[in-house]
Amino acid sequence: MASSSSTPKRRIKNPKHSSPIPTLSSIQPPPTLLPSKSEFFNLIIVVSIAVSVAIGCNYVVTFFNRHPKPFCNSDTDIDYHFSDICDPCPSHGICTDGKLECMSGYRRYGKSCLEDGDINELAKNLAKMVESRACESYSQYLCKGIGKVWVQGDELWNNLDKDNATYLYAKHKAMEIVGNLLETRHTNTGIKELKCPDLLVEHYKPLSCSIRLWLLEHALFLVPCCFLLMGVIVLLQRVRRTHYLSVRAEELYEQVCDILEETALTSRSMNGEGEPWIVASWLRDHILTPKERRDPLLWKKVEDLVQEDSRLDRYPKMLKGEPKVVWEWQVEGALRSSGKKSKDSIKKRKSSEDSNLGSNQELRRLKPGELLKC
Repeated sequence: MASSSSTPKRRIKNPKHSSPIPTLSSIQPPPTLLPSKSEFFNLIIVVSIAVSVAIGCNYVVTFFNRHPKPFCNSDTDIDYHFSDICDPCPSHGICTDGKLECMSGYRRYGKSCLEDGDINELAKNLAKMVESRACESYSQYLCKGIGKVWVQGDELWNNLDKDNATYLYAKHKAMEIVGNLLETRHTNTGIKELKCPDLLVEHYKPLSCSIRLWLLEHALFLVPCCFLLMGVIVLLQRVRRTHYLSVRAEELYEQVCDILEETALTSRSMNGEGEPWIVASWLRDHILTPKERRDPLLWKKVEDLVQEDSRLDRYPKMLKGEPKVVWEWQVEGALRSSGKKSKDSIKKRKSSEDSNLGSNQELRRLKPGELLKC
């Protein structure tokens, strides 16, 4: 027992504290030292915005603080188009001491000189006025024999002279327009004259004048055409009248045959008490209209048809001491070509006729004695 207590015991040391060399875990940085992903992206956005604002402010300050470059003088021979010293003088501009002035008829728009629209409109109006004067003078000469063909330019521009520089420039442009539009010439004395072209003067002529001049110009062609047209019209009228007379005469001839046949049959049925004939002139006045009575050729054609018909007799007869020509239908052995005429058919047609029929049908219903009393 004594020996065991006298022997010293060994102590086991902790390996963590016994080794003097540090481990890897003891040198790692803390987790909060570096930013996270979201904080990194926010940092980039903030920096981008700051840089953009700085660049924009610098551009604005530079733009407003810089001085515009002067214009290069117009009378210099040096090419400044690719130089930073001055801006080139634009066309239609006059540059002196770095300043720009536009020529007459042009206005400044920025660094350019553009044509003035008001002056252009004024120049067009002046040119139109001169054109009207020259063309109206020429049209009066063509239509009425008065006026001038060639008009002096000074006469046209006298009423347009003014001291205004703008007006003078517009007049100068108008003269260029008129020179391209109208015909020009110079007299022996050097005076410039203007004439309206023939195609343009047609728009200034009155319609009546244009028609008259056109007729005179084409008279050699129009006169024969007019005679030919009149001849064709007369020929067509004659053909139309001949056809009308032929058709109408046949219609009247049929009516005459009906009346004479009916009169003859009626007289025969009355045992000779009635007259079988009818006076031709009375028959003519009864079946013709007043307008047709004034046309002797129509009744002449009816008489020719009656004369050619062998079923009709034409002979003179004294009535009240006056000679008359009467027409009579030959009842014995005379038949109508239609085959419709008979005594029974005539009586049936008489009974069915309306009291409002025309004068021709009323004449058919008359008895021979009554017709003679008309």
